[in-house]
Formats: sequence, structure tokens, C-alpha cells
Amino acid sequence: MDRAREIAMLVLKDVHENGAYANVSLLRTMKKEKISDIDRRFATELVYGAVKAGETLDWIIGKYADRLMKKMSPYVREVLRLGIFQLFYLDKIPASAACNEAVELIKKYEPKNIGAAKFVNAVLRNAVREPDRAAFPNGKGHATEYLSLSSMHPYWLVKKWIEEFGYDDAKKICDFDNSPAVLSLRANTLKTTRNELLAIMRGEGAEVEPSSWSPDGILCHGHGSLDEMNSLKEGLWQAQDESSMMVSYVVAPRPNEVVIDACAAPGGKSTHIAAMMKNEGRVISCDIYPSKIERIEENASRLGINIIEAICLDARDIGVEYSDMADRVIVDAPCSGLGVLRRRPDARWRKTKEDLSKLPSLQLEILEGASGAVKSGGVLVYSTCTMNEAENENVVNEFLSAHDDFVLENAGRFLPIKKRDDDMLHFYPQRDGIDGFFIARMRRKV
Repeated sequence: MDRAREIAMLVLKDVHENGAYANVSLLRTMKKEKISDIDRRFATELVYGAVKAGETLDWIIGKYADRLMKKMSPYVREVLRLGIFQLFYLDKIPASAACNEAVELIKKYEPKNIGAAKFVNAVLRNAVREPDRAAFPNGKGHATEYLSLSSMHPYWLVKKWIEEFGYDDAKKICDFDNSPAVLSLRANTLKTTRNELLAIMRGEGAEVEPSSWSPDGILCHGHGSLDEMNSLKEGLWQAQDESSMMVSYVVAPRPNEVVIDACAAPGGKSTHIAAMMKNEGRVISCDIYPSKIERIEENASRLGINIIEAICLDARDIGVEYSDMADRVIVDAPCSGLGVLRRRPDARWRKTKEDLSKLPSLQLEILEGASGAVKSGGVLVYSTCTMNEAENENVVNEFLSAHDDFVLENAGRFLPIKKRDDDMLHFYPQRDGIDGFFIARMRRKV
């Protein structure tokens, strides 16, 4: 039995049946198994690839199956998804291996269901013989459907992007989401400089280059086991996306100030701000989940930061708990995450059109709740990792219309390298080459 394919099938079942996150389930499952590095890499490729392909795989299966996906047993569904993914998306996998191993998996997990093995074999063999049966519709009136299927994105989301950005830009966004996510990290300036860290990491065998967006940022294109890198263990860097780093520059903290990070986990922005403050002052990092508070504390400790106070607190209550206390408050609000789908293979299929309509009310509640902590003359920064007007400028504009004691400031001039004359900052993958993000900066009147 091929262990990599078996592990991949079990993880996919966990993702689709139990709502597990692919990366978490895969890590948990592989920890239980003693498998070779080759099998580990293959299982990872299968899981992330099949999860990312999502409903596109189901559409292809439907062209060969004589029953609906929902009527199949969970094992049959996942085995077919794995088989179809290998046949259509992995050029180096022999078709015979993909088909034969799929049948063996079903025999093991549904030994009493002889029909299941025959069904899986028939579907996959037909796909091998007649691949053109699953050609995506590409004629007049099918442009949206074609882009959705070929780029492995939900139809509703592709339709939304085409309406907002046009077909060409929508395609570029989808292509960006499907490209390999480069490890982006930030030098911990409390312990090193970016140039020093670049040299250290190259000595560790990593392929790195400086970020063109952040003076502290580094892009790592190749590396060994991260857990074995001394530079990480010694707290010389923190993983953080380039677009996420921009938030701290817009906040522009100073030493000895009081800064509140309202939705702080896992602590990337909090630790960045603490470093910009030279570890002098007070950073109150809040999150609603106790387990995430531990993550913030672990990162702060590793980086040598002692001014962060990690507090378990609902962001909506921050204004009451810390009324008029903070020089600066960050609200990196929970959002649809449409700007970071490249880094989250299963996220694109978890989002719904309805989610996008529900989030703005929560985001506004958090922004209003946290704003009470901003002292007179203080700064309030609102950010999201999404590209959705309802969650971004609409939330800010609604907040400002109800709070005339706050005024919008030009956020673009605070960018460290690529400055812009923009009151509200939008980062778009198809334009900027980094994850989608939104940042607005407001000041409380004196």
C-alpha cells in the first residue's frame, strides 16, 4: 500500500468531513507515521494540490461518474479526487499507478463493498481513455465558468473579480493565488540587521533576497528544515508577509508609547511594532482565543521582546478596558481573507458569498469598540487581508460618519519604500505582486 497516497486520502477526508485545516491535519497525520522524506513530500503535494483544486476536481469526476458526489461514500469521494488530481495535474505520475493505488485504497477501507472498487476503477480508467470528455467549456458565454474551472476558484468569486477588475486582472489574481507562496520574513532588528541576517541565512544554505517593500523584509526562495535553522531558534527573524509588514509602518510607533493590537495573533504585527519601539514602552496584544495568546507569548519570548502583554480579550471590549489609554491602536480585523488565498490552499473553498455580507457588521463593531482606547491625538489603524470594498473602505467610511472625533489621514506617505499619495491603501496581487491588503489610518482629534 502506498503510504503517501493513504495519508493524503485520510487528510482529505478530515478536511472535507470534519472541517480540518489541510496544513494542521497533514502535520498531525504525518507525525503519527514513519515515512520517508520522498513520501512526505509526495503526500504534501497530493494534499495541497487536491485541496486547492477543490470543486474543479468534482466537476471533472462528474464527467465520468454515474452517480452524484454527495451519494458517494467519503472514502470513494476522496480516492477519486486524489486519482483525478494525479491524472490531470501531475505529469510525472504513471496513469496505471494512480488507478491501481486508488483501487487498493478502496479495497482496504471498504473491504465489504466490492462495487466501490469496481466503480473507482471504471471512473479512473475512463478518464485515462477519454480525457477530452472533461474539457472545460470555453465558448461564447462561458468565460467566467472557464476561468473558474481552469484556475480552480469558486465561480461566485471569479464572477465578482471579473465584475470589479475586468477579466484580465481577475485571471492575474487567480494565477497569483496558484503560484508558489514564497516564505516572507522580517529581520528582528532588536538582534540583527537585514544585511547581517541575509549573510547568516545564506550560510545556513537558504536562498534569500531583500524585499523591495520593507527595509526589514527578506524573501526566502529555498531553505532546509526551518525548525533546524539556528537563525530562527535564536530569534533573528519572524515569518511575516510583506503586505502585513506595511501595517506597522503605517502605525509608525515610537519608543515609550502605549500601543494596542486589537486582533493580535499570532503576533507578527505586535512583535514588529515592539522592535520599531526598540523594546521600550508597552504593547498590549489582544486576542479572543487563549491558545493564540500562548502563540503570541512564544514568539515574543523567542525574539527577545519583553514589552508585549498578551491579553485574552474580545476586541469589542478594548475601549472599555483601556479607555483613552493608547497612543496607537491597530485593528487588523477578521476578514474574508481574499487577498491571501495563495497561502491558504483550502480557504478559497471555505468562503461563501454570504460570508462577505456578514463580516462588515462585525468589523465595524470591533473598530468602534477598539477606538475607545485611542487617546486624544492618538492614531487608529484599520487593516484587512482582503480585497472587498464592503469590508474595507465601506467600514472605514461608516465608522468616520458616526465618529466625527476621528479624521482620515494619508496612509500612503508612511510606506517605508514605495510611498503613495493614498488616504486608504490597497495592495492588489495583480498590480503589486504581493498579497492583497487594505490599510487605513485615522487620528483622534485633540
